[in-house]
Amino acid sequence: MPHYSSTSVVSASPMWNLFRYLKPHWQYFSWSCFASTANKVLDLMPPVLVGWVIDSVRREPPDWIADLLGTFDPWNLAVFLAVLGVVIFFFESIFQWAYQYGFMNLAQSVQHQLRTDAYNHLQTREIEFFENHRMGETMAMLNDDVNQIERFLNIGFNEILQLLVLFIFAGSMMFSVSWELAVVGLLPLPIILWGSLIYQNLISPRYRKVREAVGALSSRLENNIAGILVIKSFTAEKFESSRVSDSSRQYQKANFQAIKLSSVYVPLIRMAIAVGFGGVLLVGSYWVLEGNGMLTVGELVFFSMMIQRILWPLTRMGVTLDEYERAKASARRTFGLLHTPSKIVNPVKCKKLVLPVQGSIELRNVGFTYQRGGVVLKELNFKVDSGEMVGIAGVTGAGKSTLIKMLLRLYDPTQGQVLLDGIDIRQLELSELRAQIALVSQEVYLFHGTIAENIAYGSEKMDFKLVEEASRSAQMHDFVQSLPESYQTIVGERGIRLSGGQRQRLSIARAVLKNSPVMIFDEATSSVDTETERAIQANLSGITKGKTALVIAHRLSTIRYADRILVLRDGQVAEEGHHDELVAKNGTYADLWHIQSGDFGSH
Repeated sequence: MPHYSSTSVVSASPMWNLFRYLKPHWQYFSWSCFASTANKVLDLMPPVLVGWVIDSVRREPPDWIADLLGTFDPWNLAVFLAVLGVVIFFFESIFQWAYQYGFMNLAQSVQHQLRTDAYNHLQTREIEFFENHRMGETMAMLNDDVNQIERFLNIGFNEILQLLVLFIFAGSMMFSVSWELAVVGLLPLPIILWGSLIYQNLISPRYRKVREAVGALSSRLENNIAGILVIKSFTAEKFESSRVSDSSRQYQKANFQAIKLSSVYVPLIRMAIAVGFGGVLLVGSYWVLEGNGMLTVGELVFFSMMIQRILWPLTRMGVTLDEYERAKASARRTFGLLHTPSKIVNPVKCKKLVLPVQGSIELRNVGFTYQRGGVVLKELNFKVDSGEMVGIAGVTGAGKSTLIKMLLRLYDPTQGQVLLDGIDIRQLELSELRAQIALVSQEVYLFHGTIAENIAYGSEKMDFKLVEEASRSAQMHDFVQSLPESYQTIVGERGIRLSGGQRQRLSIARAVLKNSPVMIFDEATSSVDTETERAIQANLSGITKGKTALVIAHRLSTIRYADRILVLRDGQVAEEGHHDELVAKNGTYADLWHIQSGDFGSH
């Protein structure tokens, strides 16, 4: 599998990057190119063969045939030419099968490898990348762009290769027979090539806009389908239909701009070709009729057929260049992704945690500012001892969610250090760090599959007994048992068949099963009903027994019995203590508690 270092030159030609990517398949690629070249050479032999037949019928066979046969006997000449024709068509067919099979298999291998490499690299990207890129654009890179590259390798590259072979072989044959007539026939060629280059320069930016438009359209459709419940509840169907129509119209407009140019190309090329064909007929016919010996009848027929063979394929050059430009735009995006290193990477020399991992956490003067602006954390300092349950509270925007991203190293702090068991987490291998932390996120994501598979997600081997124990800890077992298929029940895409509370409990079970020394609960009871919340709270101490637990909650009842509560305000620890102590202080925590408990008067 190809690897690209962070020092890769992003500005290199995207098509050059593509051919570098073919290096592991170089033998396959070389054989396919050879077969395609041989097929094109044999495909150009019929005009030559017809010329030889005509001259032989006129009892003027080419010298090499007469020398080879040693006779002018009509039957021998006829048999030889017939056998030669069959041999040519036989090998042409063999080589056609060879290059088609080769390029098709090559294209499939590369598209599979490129897609998996792109996805694997995408998984290493920092979370900021996904926050700044729309889902549709990312999906377009993994699907549309890779498919476009596959089509180019399957068809487009072979067409370019055969055009080059056509020019070289047919041109050399024509010049060897009569360089004067060859010059006449190929007079339009510079104009055609010059026009093709201008066409390529004009069409390239138009196809770039097509790629951008299709990415925007994919994002719009992705968002709308995912948010169909909101659309229906707000009766916004007409509004969203209008927005989809606008995005689709932009895509249509971008394609129309490309079509306007591409549709003009072929008729103009045909006119130039007609000039060359007419010139060959004019001059060649005159020479044969004059009988000056400059050209035989067979050679005139050869020229008339070959000039069409060499010029008419140029009418497809526009289509070929279209495919090339589409593939180039796709390769630019795909290799741009592959060549862009993640901002969050493993250190060159990793430190190892001492086993067993204790799970103590410390933040030293941690500050963080998002690239889009806005200071979130400012000189944040606190320590969580091994086995301690610490609740974290604060108003919206205080930095609670950012704190989780710091601990998982989804972001690196702008300043300061985050330590796990006394080691800066930037010195740990990412997989080792994240293996020590079990997260129950506020936004639960479930994969299409069974309840058991989602609970055991990330485990190398499913142990059903452990799955059931984790489910009991999350107060989910009774609900699962009430289902006809129990733990084999399909949850649907993103867990759509489960309620919000059921998804949250499944997420807790998944974290319990991971059995990491550090557990983080981010609004773990935000989507559950009051009864389930009480059950989870009652069992929370059991779930986190012997583990370091950070419990982030808007519902302060969830962290009421935590060993310690930190209150964040403006990115700093504003208050710290037990529940009763913080209520007595009449500070931020007390305000939040009185609001949630409805006890406004006591404050």
